[in-house]
This record gives sequence, C-alpha cells and structure tokens, in this order.
Amino acid sequence: MADAVTTRNDVLITEPVSGRVSWGSIWAGTFAFVAIWSVFGMLGEAIFASSASPNAAEPVAGLSAGMGIWVTILTIIAMYVGGRVTGHFTNYADRGTRLLHGIAMFGLSVVAFVILAIFSGTALTGGASVPAGAHSSYILTVFADLGWIGFASLFLGWLAAMGGATHGAGQLRTSAPPATRDVQEIRRAA
Repeated sequence: MADAVTTRNDVLITEPVSGRVSWGSIWAGTFAFVAIWSVFGMLGEAIFASSASPNAAEPVAGLSAGMGIWVTILTIIAMYVGGRVTGHFTNYADRGTRLLHGIAMFGLSVVAFVILAIFSGTALTGGASVPAGAHSSYILTVFADLGWIGFASLFLGWLAAMGGATHGAGQLRTSAPPATRDVQEIRRAA
C-alpha cells in the first residue's frame, strides 16, 4: 500500500493513502465489541434472571426495565471501545476516514450480533417452532419491550462507536526530523 508523507509541526508523518479500507482495524473493533458485549451480557443475564420469580404468573415482570438499562449501557460502552480499537488500528490522521471505519465496524458488529442471536435462539429452542401460546398479550409486550430496548441501545451504541472511532487514533507512524547538533567549523588541513 502506498503511503503519503506529510509534515506537521516539523514532524514527518507517514500515513496510508486515503480511500483504502483498513479491514484489520474494522475486524479488531468488531471482535472487541462482541467480546465485551458477550461477557458482560452474560453477567447481566445471570443477575436479572436470578431475581425472577418462577412461581409468579408473569415470572419476568419488571425485569425488562432493569435489563433494558443494562443492555443500553453495555452496548454504548462496548461500541465505544470497539470504535476506539478501530480508530487506533486504522492509522489514518483525518477524522472523516476514522469515522467511516467506525461506521463499518458498527455495521459488522450488528451483523455479528444478529447472527449470534439467531444461533443462540435456534440452540435454545432446538430448532422447534414457536408454541401456539406465543401470541398472548404478555409475550407481545415482552417482544415490544425488547424491540424498543434494542433500538435505543443500538442507536446509542452507534453514536458511541462513532465517538470512539474519531477519538481512537493511535500513534501515527512518525519520523522525527534529524536531531540538530552543535556544528563546529573545521579548518581545512594544509
């Protein structure tokens, strides 16, 4: 890949030519997001599922608010860290290019999350179809709550990923100018 060399504050900066996509940085940010979200998502699930009352008519009543707050905050943090990782490994100096890399990381993270959700849902149900009682008002309310929570957390996560990517610039490859030395005049030998 060709590099552009610019000078800022008497420091030579070598950066990739704009227009090239750094897929390594996008994948690194996506993996950071998935790892953080998975680990702390399991923690939230364990905490909130432990407080459910299995003998109640609606065993998870009231959990949607707490879990919604947890998922939203977790998505914001995980997307921000993923954006920072993407911006750090992108190695572009301009914010616009880092922002575009952050958008690509966000899109790839959402796709990865949807694929993981489909696989986990299939694994939990064993590939079985939805039971006939799934059309009750309670189930529809749970799905509506999940939809709103998912939208809010993804929207705020998108903003966090953009902020992380634009602020996550790593150390640019720099070449310091040659050090100035005290130069003494040398007289020519005869």
